[in-house]
Amino acid sequence: MMSKDFQASTSDIIVDSKEGILLIKRGNKPFKNMWALPGGFLITGKETLEETAKRELKEETGLIVSKKNLKLFEVYSDPKRDPRGQIISHTYIAKKTKGKLKHDSEVLEIKFFKRIPNKLAADHKKILKDYLKSIS
Repeated sequence: MMSKDFQASTSDIIVDSKEGILLIKRGNKPFKNMWALPGGFLITGKETLEETAKRELKEETGLIVSKKNLKLFEVYSDPKRDPRGQIISHTYIAKKTKGKLKHDSEVLEIKFFKRIPNKLAADHKKILKDYLKSIS
């Protein structure tokens, strides 16, 4: 477990398609066995947040998104959103993706949802509620 003083930036990705919203089942703590948005930590000094989003989406789901199809949706910075410390999420929307679904060792399952599950990792339910409200 990381220190409460730990701070980091992540990119999380909302993949919204005709099949629904894409979620991954996490294989690692915290939030192991919980559904979540694809995403992960910025490699500081090595990549931009957009590059993080593209890399994490490909690593965790096998999907590829171009920069022109990746749009910043919102930033979430509540200090209590993650038990590891203050993790600042830069949430992106990926409207058009390419590739076949396949997951890496950090992901147990990948699934499209028409209805959002009741329990999601961190504040991902709030993020998705905000997103769905913004498009309705």
